Amino acid sequence: MGSGKSTIGYRLAQSLDWAFCDTDKQIEEATGADIPWIFEKEGEAGFRRRERTALLDSLGRRGSIVSTGGGVVELAENRADLIASDAFVIYLKATPAELARRVGNDPNRPLLQGDDPVAVLTRLLNRRGAWYEAVASHTAHTDRMNPKTLSDSLLERIATL
Repeated sequence: MGSGKSTIGYRLAQSLDWAFCDTDKQIEEATGADIPWIFEKEGEAGFRRRERTALLDSLGRRGSIVSTGGGVVELAENRADLIASDAFVIYLKATPAELARRVGNDPNRPLLQGDDPVAVLTRLLNRRGAWYEAVASHTAHTDRMNPKTLSDSLLERIATL
């Protein structure tokens, strides 16, 4: 949450003239409901099932940039599919304090609804960090990086593939 997946993904897709897919948006369009509503009605487990479907659909696309939700790594099957795919997976890494600064108490972030977003983000990164690293083809540190600089750097990296 807040790492820049949607912003950077969209910029990369535009620069490469590829399609852009945001799995959260894909889920919202398929259900006709926003993420907080899905969490409220189906819980995190229900949302993760929907996220898995969106991921599998996205991995089948060629010539596209896919922005997944940060929790996609929660399911072992998703991690295995990301690793087995031929996708170039970029982990946009930021500190919990920076992530909290970017997203604050956004009501569209169900996991952050509470008193201490930094503590929540720290717990999430402690649980997910190794999984992010395991599925990533490349890690980009995003603290104090503006989107243009980061996108340009990633385009240079992609060009070497």
